Amino acid sequence: MDTSVPRYSGLTPKPVPHSALVWFLVIAVALVLLATIAMLSWLGPLPPRVVTMSTGTPGSEYELLGRRYRTILKRSGVELRLISSPGGVENLRRLADPRSGVAIGFAQGGLTSESQSPSLESLGTMFFEPFWAFSSLPVGYKLEGLRGKKIAVGLEGSGTYALALNFLRLNGIDQHVAELERMAPEQAAEALLRGDISAAVMVRSWDSTTVRRLLASSSVNLVGFPRADAYVALYPYLTKLILPAGVGDLATNRPPTDVTLVAPKASLIVRNDLHPAIQYLLLEAAVQIHSAPSIFRQAGQFPAPERGDLPLSPEALQYYKSGPPFLQRYLPFWLAVLTSRLLVLLVPVVGILFPLLHFGPMIYSGIMRHKISRLYGELKHIEAQLDNGEGTDDVLERLHRLQIRASQMHIPAAYVQLVYTLRAHIELVQRRLMQAGRTLLDTPHS
Repeated sequence: MDTSVPRYSGLTPKPVPHSALVWFLVIAVALVLLATIAMLSWLGPLPPRVVTMSTGTPGSEYELLGRRYRTILKRSGVELRLISSPGGVENLRRLADPRSGVAIGFAQGGLTSESQSPSLESLGTMFFEPFWAFSSLPVGYKLEGLRGKKIAVGLEGSGTYALALNFLRLNGIDQHVAELERMAPEQAAEALLRGDISAAVMVRSWDSTTVRRLLASSSVNLVGFPRADAYVALYPYLTKLILPAGVGDLATNRPPTDVTLVAPKASLIVRNDLHPAIQYLLLEAAVQIHSAPSIFRQAGQFPAPERGDLPLSPEALQYYKSGPPFLQRYLPFWLAVLTSRLLVLLVPVVGILFPLLHFGPMIYSGIMRHKISRLYGELKHIEAQLDNGEGTDDVLERLHRLQIRASQMHIPAAYVQLVYTLRAHIELVQRRLMQAGRTLLDTPHS
């Protein structure tokens, strides 16, 4: 009888095939790609290279300001296309229509509301646009001198037209008691100086050449509004302003006295789907254009984070709170945009690959040890059967199968020692049987 314990020298643990590593890499790459796609979807497209702005009539402040914005945006590689328009009302109509292609425009206060223009947002108020009334004859405290006269009220679709009709109506003047002529401010000024009309009203900034020309003229007078507080109380989007005497022409003292005016504020309006990077670029341009002091504003007063008719965009709120994005402060526009996107795309790489690389080996080690521990569990169960005096033949057969399974495990080289230790423990159990004087069967070699 052969009392030696069988050895399984021909059975060695098999190394882990490369496919396991390949699958690990495939899963890691797939997770990174999915996360990257999700981040790109969240980021949205790159900023457009071309955006469209609706301005005003040729030569108007809106049109001239549009040119200045175009020059500044061009430095950052963004083309700003300018489309002329009658004014603020038409600008808002185009902005609200996604088919128009217009994404940016100026509009004075009092022309719309959040409920009327849900797709529009403001980048803040940019400057005062006083409501000017010039007349070649006395008009009286309640503008009664304008009854029966020809009055230029701006072009339909302009902010001047909308405010003029409302302003005159408050004083009891409409198309039934006066001739309301639709004229652009530049045309109205010429007609007034020629004597073709008796009065012209317009919404224009102090920088308007038309306003400056009429202020300096001795043939027309600027109409003041002594009840300005009442207008502001009725229409909170208006502001009371004082034009100093002589500011139009000191040599001739035009106007001869201080004049009380009312003025809405012009806001820079954008569609709420305009790319955030373009909004920041517009805000940077607005600071360069509108922050200088003028007769009705102090240095740095504009652009201002004022709501106006429409809510401020999230980008505008962030800009007024902490300035432009960090990268746009120090890098050229497009380089800042691309760098910020690359940094965001690192999130899935770092967020997924780092944990995988850090915890992956630990998890894999746990799996390998668990596979070996399961065989130890079976060995412990076999020992329990021996203690209970169960059949030797059955126990030997199970030990044999356990030995083969241990030898055929697919494990990394780092864990081979654990398998050899397991096999040694299996042999110890076999020796237990021999020491107890039990009959051992010949164990076949693999």
